[in-house]
Formats: sequence, C-alpha cells, structure tokens
Amino acid sequence: MNRRTIVVSTLALGAGAFAGGSWYVTRQREAEQAAVERAALEAQPDALIRPHSPILGPADAPVTLVEFFDPSCEACRAFHPVVNELRREYPVQLRVILRYTPFHDGSDEAVRILEVARRQNVFEPVLDILFSEQPTWALHGQPRLDRAWQLAGQAGLDLERAKSERLHPDITGVLNQDMADVQAMGIQATPTFFVGSERLTDLSIENLRATVSNVVSGLG
Repeated sequence: MNRRTIVVSTLALGAGAFAGGSWYVTRQREAEQAAVERAALEAQPDALIRPHSPILGPADAPVTLVEFFDPSCEACRAFHPVVNELRREYPVQLRVILRYTPFHDGSDEAVRILEVARRQNVFEPVLDILFSEQPTWALHGQPRLDRAWQLAGQAGLDLERAKSERLHPDITGVLNQDMADVQAMGIQATPTFFVGSERLTDLSIENLRATVSNVVSGLG
C-alpha cells in the first residue's frame, strides 16, 4: 500500500466517521426535542391546540394537522400550497390547526393582521396573499409592514376597522399564549408540523404528504 493509498483510505475513514457522528448527533437532538414536547404536552395538554387557534377545514375532522408557522418564513410559504392541496384532497377527513410562531422581525404585526382578518371572516384570503406576495413585504431585517397591510386590503380586509382593532387585548392574548406554548414545547424552527400529537421529524413535502395520506388511509 503506497502513501497515496494510505492518505485516501484515511480520508475516507475520516469522512465516514464524521457522517456517522453527524447522524448520531442529529438523532440525539431529535430524541431530546421529542422528550421536551412529550413533557410539555403532559404538563399542559392544551399546549398543542388552543380553543383560539385558527382552524382550516371541518372542526370535527378525524385527522388533525397542526402547523407552527411564521408569516415571514420562506419555508412556510413553500409548504402553504401543499397544505392547501392536502385540504382539497381530504376535505372531510382533515383539519389544519394554525399556531402563530412569529420569530422574524415584523411577524407579530403580520399575526395581528391575520387576527383582525379572522374577525372579518377574510382570514384565508389574507393568509393566501401574505404568503403569495411574501417577497414584497417580508424583507428580513426591514419588513415592509405598510405593504402587508396594503395586501390585506386587496384581499378584502376593511383596513380602517382592522387598524382600530389590531391592539385589541384578545389579539394580544392570542399572540402571548401562542408564544408561551412555542417556548414550552421547545419549537425552534418553522414550519413545525404535528400529525395528531406526533411531530413530523423528517420535514419534507414528500413526507408530509405521505404521513397525512397514511393516517387518513388508516381511518378505514
């Protein structure tokens, strides 16, 4: 075995060890996160779903998909049409529960826009336009919230009424409770999905589709 062979073999072994170590660390973190979530749900059974949480789809649907999301999150924007497709595919079997997770600058104001939209029964059109036009307002570090309000108006929101209600104590209470639940459950990234009470650990569009499909198929 010459020197070049020894070097290549050593590098290969090192790469393999690194990959194995990374896999172990990832699995360990997932296990730790799952333990935090289980403890939070045992201590506060309502931490996953609150009575105030927006519901998309039939309230009594047998399958529940919970999404912790941020209106400014690019990944949430990418998953939004997929969630809507699942709702169309399973219009009776699936309900989607939304939990606010405003991690980005300005997202708390976007949540207030959504909450006043809910009061005016235009929640979904406003949610859709905020996601579809997200690149025009959710500029990281410099969000254009005037643009977000303008878009909401285009989607049917009565802006004068909405701006007078944006600081309503009930809306502030929703924000505060959702962020308390986010902290209690150790949610660290958006979107985070739960199918039933089980977190989707492999965050991919394909896995989300497959998991929901499998649960619906298991209804019999």
